[in-house]
Amino acid sequence: MNTKVAPRPAAAPTGGIRLLPLLAAIAIMLGITAWPTALSGPQGGADHWAAMALFWAMSAGFVRGVGFVPRHLAWRLMFSSAACLLGIALAVIRLAFLQGGAM
Repeated sequence: MNTKVAPRPAAAPTGGIRLLPLLAAIAIMLGITAWPTALSGPQGGADHWAAMALFWAMSAGFVRGVGFVPRHLAWRLMFSSAACLLGIALAVIRLAFLQGGAM
């Protein structure tokens, strides 16, 4: 009778729910739904660069916030908590410069 236990295979990175990115994603989702003109430029047209940065932040916040950690490094970096923060920062900087003033 063999009593040896087979070694566990290398597991993928695991994560739990991260409240801060999840709350940031929910806030972005609700904010853009309630106030879509926040992503408009001085002439009233949509600013696609700010929208892209903010939606990237929202996506990263939801992915990381619910605890999903992608296996591939590039995807893991693209949908990390730091990526959520970076997307929010890029959108704020873009919209601040569009309004004609620096922070």
